[in-house]
Amino acid sequence: MRMSPDILCIGSVLWDMIGRAPVGMRMGNDMPGHITRLPGGVALNIAVTLAGLGLRPALLSVVGRDLEGETLTAECRRLGLDITYMTRAEDLPTDRYMAIEAENGLIAAIADAHSLEAAGARILTPLTDGPLGSPEAPYEGLIALDGNLTEALLAEIARHPALAAADLRIAPASPGKARRLSVFVSGGRGTLYVNLEEAGLLCGTEFPTAPEAAAQLIAAGAERVLVTDGGRPCCDADAHGRITETPRSVRVARITGAGDTFMAAHIAAERAGEDRPTALRTALMAAATYVSGDIPA
Repeated sequence: MRMSPDILCIGSVLWDMIGRAPVGMRMGNDMPGHITRLPGGVALNIAVTLAGLGLRPALLSVVGRDLEGETLTAECRRLGLDITYMTRAEDLPTDRYMAIEAENGLIAAIADAHSLEAAGARILTPLTDGPLGSPEAPYEGLIALDGNLTEALLAEIARHPALAAADLRIAPASPGKARRLSVFVSGGRGTLYVNLEEAGLLCGTEFPTAPEAAAQLIAAGAERVLVTDGGRPCCDADAHGRITETPRSVRVARITGAGDTFMAAHIAAERAGEDRPTALRTALMAAATYVSGDIPA
């Protein structure tokens, strides 16, 4: 008998190509380093962390029927992820992400998520007209959603009756896609996980600190936000107040996936019954451990 998933992870499922140099880099540099390929995408990264914390996540995304897609779905199964509801597309290639990281941080990245955008509402069918939910029987569980979906589809999710009862947890996927989440701010829907730059883009300004950014997002209509700022103080805010916590200092060994790890650990902590200050500390500890390279990618 198939067990129901604990959480649905909706968004990008792709291959990450990450080049890492052990020294600082700037534009135009050509440095020795290591290049790795591993399963990635915001939705998948969150799902992997949740599975490692003992939850049963299911993926709603699209993966091609090409060789890369067959290999990726096999990896998803090996990682303990439920891909029952994932769209397998004959007409679309499997998406990819490429990044260059160095000792001084992320140098550049390109996300090729065109297949996810092209698939559109197809990926939501099990949730809006299928076994997971419908307008007549809305899905009532947790959903981790990433901003790699189109702005139109994100707006549909924010208003769709089949998702009206869901506990939405939302991440922009990258600063370049942050503004896509405006509908969740103006509609007062869900919990947003953003970094300081993304918070500024959503508000059309720049903020010096995470608490100030969080306060402005709540004033703009957001239901709840968590704003991170690297190794500086992080803030969890809603209309009732703000909680601020500073992450522990670590040596930065990797960057890609840190925000996803933070979000997944926070969701799992709250699902386990931790109060808000404790859950924030748990999530920051998990992200710091990941960034330091003390746990595998």
